[in-house]
Amino acid sequence: MKKLIFITIGVIFSSLCYAQVTTKNTEKVFRIMLINPGIEMEFPLYNKSTLSTTLGVGFEGAYKNLAEDSSEPYYNYYLIAPFFDIRYKNIYNQDKRKVNAKNTSYNTGNYWGARILIRGKELYSEFERTDNNDFSIGPIWGIQRSYDIFFLQIDIGPMYYFDTKGNSGIFPVMIDINIGFNAKKF
Repeated sequence: MKKLIFITIGVIFSSLCYAQVTTKNTEKVFRIMLINPGIEMEFPLYNKSTLSTTLGVGFEGAYKNLAEDSSEPYYNYYLIAPFFDIRYKNIYNQDKRKVNAKNTSYNTGNYWGARILIRGKELYSEFERTDNNDFSIGPIWGIQRSYDIFFLQIDIGPMYYFDTKGNSGIFPVMIDINIGFNAKKF
């Protein structure tokens, strides 16, 4: 667990150092998320890609192999827990949006990428988890739209999930929807 935290901090720190050079298509953005309350920092990595890190508290469902009680279907359970979410986004349609005179500010565009989600000890849960921490990783495809200070973000993709005790599985379609405020470009 300590190694994973150390690696995660190292990746974020190195991306912050590399992201000091701004690029023409992507920009640094600070956001406030509303649906799963949290704060997000999005940093440019390359000309058309970003790394976003989100820290917050989420309302989420149970994963099939990470729930102790199997008397009811796992999809009837939910929990409220702190989370740390890391997304690599390759925004592939910003040039086309510019040509069509559409908004590209705050990294608006369609993207594909990868996501790592780390959930901590629950604040509230309707089920007994196999471990206090679990992890999800997988590819994503999504859209990100900004309307002045408001934004909408939707992404979808399969996720491989696991905990520190060796329980794991695949969730075929993970959907993440969030709205909030673009607090600042910096």
